[in-house]
Amino acid sequence: MADIRPKIGIQYRDHATIITFADEKILEETDIKALQEAIMSIVEKSERVNLVLDFGNVGFLSSAVLGLLIRASKKIYENDGQLRLCNINPKIYEVFKITRLTKTFDIYKDIESAVED
Repeated sequence: MADIRPKIGIQYRDHATIITFADEKILEETDIKALQEAIMSIVEKSERVNLVLDFGNVGFLSSAVLGLLIRASKKIYENDGQLRLCNINPKIYEVFKITRLTKTFDIYKDIESAVED
């Protein structure tokens, strides 16, 4: 049986769609393309999506993932939706700070606080 990647979980809670990344590393181009298809299909199917991306399991990601997040956020905000990130590894959070993406994205400590707001 083929190993389908990237591994994600999707749940719906309190008017939010939560995508949890199961893989520790999101580095491969094929994984990023599959991730883009998964995220964009959710974004395009809902008009005012409230999307929470849970990075709790992710220890490494490529810069292409940052580009994907920027494209997704643009599409979400164009449709009056919200994008929130949570459970970001401290090393990855440093990359967000250095690239000033902490000003672009709403970043929360955990799923509960991301869904609450």
